[in-house]
Amino acid sequence: QVQLVESGGGLVQPGGSLRLSCAASGFTFSNYAMMWYRQAPGKEREWVAYINSDGSNTNYADSMKGRFTASRDNAKNTLYLQMNSLKPEDTAVYYCYAVVGIRNYWGQGTQVTVSS
Repeated sequence: QVQLVESGGGLVQPGGSLRLSCAASGFTFSNYAMMWYRQAPGKEREWVAYINSDGSNTNYADSMKGRFTASRDNAKNTLYLQMNSLKPEDTAVYYCYAVVGIRNYWGQGTQVTVSS
């Protein structure tokens, strides 16, 4: 069964950095594109980043370009999100997401709080 487990969230000061991880299991991770989403309090879930199956192609929401970097280690079945120059408005629960077959899968999320 497909499982996605995020980790690496926490409290960070504005301008700081965090690296999120998403451990995947239950499917052939290296065959699938992956995405990151986030949901801030009182707001709808929004797309953050996309990475293709071999990591050679990435794309980001405009507000994250130049600050966030998605990567993956297919040998470890793990997706990453490096977040730099964090701002208070980046505070949210961050989720990894995959479409495997005809089903959508979400992790449980990891909380990122950017505050002084």
